[in-house]
Amino acid sequence: MTGPWRATVLGSQLAELLRRPGRFAATGVSLLIAAFVVFGAVMTQQIVTATVVDRFRGTPDAVSLVVTGKDAADIGRAGPDAIRSAPGVAEAVGRVDGGAPVGGSAAERYLALAADPGSGALARVRPVEGSYPSGPRQLAVDTHAAEAYGLTPGSTLTLLLPASDGESTLHVPVEVTGIVRSAATGTAEPTGYAPGPDLLRLLGIPGYSRVDVRTDTPAAATEAAERIRQAVPGAVVRSGDEVRDEEARAAVAEAGDTLELAGVFLAVAVGAAVLVATSTFRIVFARRVRQLALLRAVGATSRRLAAALVAEGAVVGLVAGAAGVLAAWGCARLVPPVARHLGHDLSAPAALPLPQAALTVLGTGLLAVLAVLAPSLTASRVSPLQALRTATSGESTVSGTGRTVLGVLCAAGAVLLAWQQYAGLPEPGDTAYDRFAALTLVVVSGGLAFLALIALGPLLVRPVLSALAVPLRRTGAAGRLAVAGVGGAPGRAASVSVVVALGVCLVGSTLTCLASLDTYERYKRTLEAPADFRLYAGEGGTLDRTLAADLAARPELADVRAFRTAEVAEDGRTATVSDLDLTTVRSGTGLTARTGALGELGPARVVVDAEHAHRLGVEAGDRVTLTSEGRSVRLTVAATLPGAGPYGGNFFVTPADLTRLGAGPVPTLITADAATDGAEGRARAHRAVTETLTGPERGDGRVVAEDAATRPGSDDDLRTTATTVVLLLCLTVLVAVAGVATTASLTVVERRREFGLLRALGLGGAAVHRMVTLECALHGVLGGILGLALGLPYSWLVVRAAETSAPFTVPAGQLATVLAALVLVTAAAGTLPALRASRTPPTVAVAQGD
Repeated sequence: MTGPWRATVLGSQLAELLRRPGRFAATGVSLLIAAFVVFGAVMTQQIVTATVVDRFRGTPDAVSLVVTGKDAADIGRAGPDAIRSAPGVAEAVGRVDGGAPVGGSAAERYLALAADPGSGALARVRPVEGSYPSGPRQLAVDTHAAEAYGLTPGSTLTLLLPASDGESTLHVPVEVTGIVRSAATGTAEPTGYAPGPDLLRLLGIPGYSRVDVRTDTPAAATEAAERIRQAVPGAVVRSGDEVRDEEARAAVAEAGDTLELAGVFLAVAVGAAVLVATSTFRIVFARRVRQLALLRAVGATSRRLAAALVAEGAVVGLVAGAAGVLAAWGCARLVPPVARHLGHDLSAPAALPLPQAALTVLGTGLLAVLAVLAPSLTASRVSPLQALRTATSGESTVSGTGRTVLGVLCAAGAVLLAWQQYAGLPEPGDTAYDRFAALTLVVVSGGLAFLALIALGPLLVRPVLSALAVPLRRTGAAGRLAVAGVGGAPGRAASVSVVVALGVCLVGSTLTCLASLDTYERYKRTLEAPADFRLYAGEGGTLDRTLAADLAARPELADVRAFRTAEVAEDGRTATVSDLDLTTVRSGTGLTARTGALGELGPARVVVDAEHAHRLGVEAGDRVTLTSEGRSVRLTVAATLPGAGPYGGNFFVTPADLTRLGAGPVPTLITADAATDGAEGRARAHRAVTETLTGPERGDGRVVAEDAATRPGSDDDLRTTATTVVLLLCLTVLVAVAGVATTASLTVVERRREFGLLRALGLGGAAVHRMVTLECALHGVLGGILGLALGLPYSWLVVRAAETSAPFTVPAGQLATVLAALVLVTAAAGTLPALRASRTPPTVAVAQGD
C-alpha cells in the first residue's frame, strides 16, 4: 500500500476524532483520571514538603552563615562579638538550647529554654502579648507554655537550676514579660525565650551552641566565612542554605511515611484506568463499525487500520494526559486556600514541575496505546460487508466469555490473597508481624478486586439496579425509563460507574483508615494520660497516705484517685501489677476489653494487657500465676485489653489481691482532673496541686506532679497531610464525574431517535429532562455503592494489618455525605445533556440514521 494511502487511512481516523470528539470523552476521562492521580501525587508531595519546610524550619531565611564549635564544642561568650567585628558581617546572634524544671520544691514541670533576639531579621519568634525580655531573670514564653502553665505577662516562674557545686539545686525566680509565637519551629514543647547573654547568665553555661550570621550581601558570605574562621579558631562555618536544606530533609523524612497514604493507590488507579479505557475504546470502535468496514471495502488492510486506530488512541492519551496534569496542578493551587478555610495551614506548591509533567503526559500516552491495542485489533478485523449494516450498540463487545473468565480469575485471586492476610493477622501484642509485606499484599489484592470489578461490571449493573428500581419506578415514567435506559446498556453504565467507583473507593478507604487510626491515637494518648494530673514519688520519696484526701478537698480538683503498683514475676519476667479500677478510667474512646469484660474484675481475678496476654497465650477464663517477694497467687483472667494498660500497668487486680502479693498500704500513684474545663480551670487546678504539695512538711520526700497538658500532640502533622490527600482524592471524584457528563452527552447524540419517539408518544420535554438527569444520578449511585462495597472491607484489612489494636471505625456521617454529594454532582453533570435531550423534536423519530 502506498504512502499517500497510509496517510489517508490515518487522516480519516484523526478527522473522525476531530469531527466527533464526544465519542472519545469517556475514554479520555479515564486516562485523564490516571494522569490526574499520578501528577496529583507529585503535587501532594510538593505541598507536604513546602508545608513541612515552612512549619518546621528552624533557621531563618536571613541567616547567611551558621557557626558552630568543632566536635560539638560550645562557642565562648565572646564568640558573637568576635564574629560581628569581621568585615562583611551585618549581624550575629548566639543560640542556646537548654531547659530547666519549673515549680517549687515539690511539683516539677519542664520548660525548654532558647536564646533569641526577639526582633530583627534573625529572630525566630514574634511577640503576641507583652514585651520581649530586656534584663536579667526575664523570659518570654510561647503560647503553648502560657496555656499549659497558666502564664500571662507579669507572672513569675521558679526555675530549678543546678548550683555551681553540681549537687544542690537553686530556686531561681524569673519574670514572664511577654507571650511569643515561634515563626519557624513546629515544636509543641513549652519553651521560654530570652536574649543570648541573659540566658547564658541565667543558666550559668560557658558559651553558645551556635551563632547565626547575616552578612551585608549574599556575595559577601564566602569572604566573611574565612574571616570568621580566623576570628574564632576551630569554628565550623556552613552556609545558611546548607543548614536549611538539612533541616528540610530531616523534616520531610519524618513526614514521608504519611505520603504513602496517597501513593499506595497509584498502581491500582493506573491499572484501572487502562482497563476502563480499553472498555470504552471497544464501545467507541463498535459504534464506528460501518466507517471502519467502508475503509476495508476501499482497500485498507487490517494492519494499517489497526495502526491508525492505535495512533488515534495515542492522540487521545496525550491530550488527556496534558489535561490531567493541568487539572492536578490547578487543583493543587486551590488546596492551600481550601485547607485554610477548614482550619489547616498548608503551603502552596512551587512552580509547575516540568520534567514530572512531561513524563506524566508521555506515560498517559503510553497507557492509551496499551489500552487501545486489543480493541484496535478486534475492530480492524471487521468485514467489509458490515458497511451495508446498521451500527451496533457495542454492548456485545463489552461482555463476553473471555472478559467474564478474566473477572472471575481476578476475583478469585483477590479473595485468596485477602483470606491469606486475614488468616495471618497478628494477635494484639504480637511485635514480630511484618506489616509492610502484609500491606503490600493487601494492596495487590485490592488491585485484583478492582480489576474484577471492571471486568464483571456489566454483570453487576442489573442486580444493583433491581434493588434501586423499586423506589425509582414510583417516581413515574421518567424514573422507570431511567432505570430501563441504564439497564439496557450495562456495558456503558459499568464503564462510567467504575470510574466513579474508583474515586469513591479511594476517598472512602482513606476516610475510614484515617478515622480508625485517629481513634486509636486518641486511645493511646488516653492511656498515657487518662487524667489531667498524676503524682508519684521521686527518687527516695514516698507518697503521704493523706495526700489523696488533701487533694480531694480542693474544689479546683475532681476525680482524685489513689492506687498502688507492685513489681511481680510471671513466666520468668518482670511485670507491673496495679489495683487501678479500670472502669473509672476516663477515656475519649472508651476503655474496652478484647475478651471478657472489665466489670468482671473481682477477687482472685485479673485483667491482662495485650502484650502479656499474647505472650502467655491467655484470654478471658484462663488462669495465670503472679509471683512477688516469694508469694505466688493463682488468678483467673477476667478480661484482656486490646492494647497497653493505663500508666504502664500490665496486670490489674483488686486491692485485696494486690495486698496478697505483698504490696504496701501507701499509694504509689495519685491522679486528679481539673474541676472545670478550659485553660483557666487547668491553671487553677495546677496551682491547687502545687499549693497542696508545698504546704506543711509531709515527710514524704520529693513528689513529682505531671501535667498532661504539657505532653505534645502527635497527630497535627498527620491531620495536615491527610487533609491534602483527602482533598486531592475528592477532586479525583469530581474529575470522574466529568466522565458522567461526557457520556451523557454521547448518549443524547446516539439516542436522538429514541428521545424523538418518546416525545411523539406524548412524553413531555420536562419528563425527558428528568429521565436523563436520573440516569446520570444512577451512575453516581452505582459508582458509590460499588466503591464503598469494595473499599470498606479492604479498609478493615488495612487497619488490622497496620495496627492490630486499632478499633475499626466507620465514619458513617462522612461517607454518607460523600455519597449524597456524589449523587447530586452526577445529577448536575447531566443538566446540559438533559436539556439538549428535552429539546429533541418528535419528527426525529422518523428521520434516517446517520
